[in-house]
Amino acid sequence: MTIPKKRRSRYNPTSEDFHKEDFPFYWLARVYGRYSMAMEKRLKKVDLDIPRWRILNILHENGESSISEISVHAIAKLSTVTKTVYRMKEDGLVETSQSSLDGRVTQVAITDKGQQVFHDMHEVTDELFHQSFEGLTEAQIRKLNQVLAKIFDNLPES
Repeated sequence: MTIPKKRRSRYNPTSEDFHKEDFPFYWLARVYGRYSMAMEKRLKKVDLDIPRWRILNILHENGESSISEISVHAIAKLSTVTKTVYRMKEDGLVETSQSSLDGRVTQVAITDKGQQVFHDMHEVTDELFHQSFEGLTEAQIRKLNQVLAKIFDNLPES
């Protein structure tokens, strides 16, 4: 059941009866901000940051990926991902190669060192994941993901 537009006014920042605590993006921003700060603190222990964490997760799950594919999944600018990938290459975490199908495309793969760092980063962040979702059931987490995916799909790409 969707909320009629009239009843959505208190959630809309342009409404006279708006309160920030009723705005879903207020809570999304607060949750993400707190999560990011906690993640950065933990990732420092293994000499990583969130952009590198994202890229390692994407490569671990997807295997070899193009820089463009990584950019889409990380929801980051192509230029930013490109810089991060080449810094990771210098650190020995990833390797790059030219696509055999299209010479303009750079493929990225995780190295053995990158796999080890992937495991190390999950050791230092695992507790945060469990702490974040304490008191929620699997069904609640699944529903949360469904709601967030719907909002994501409703938003324009740029």
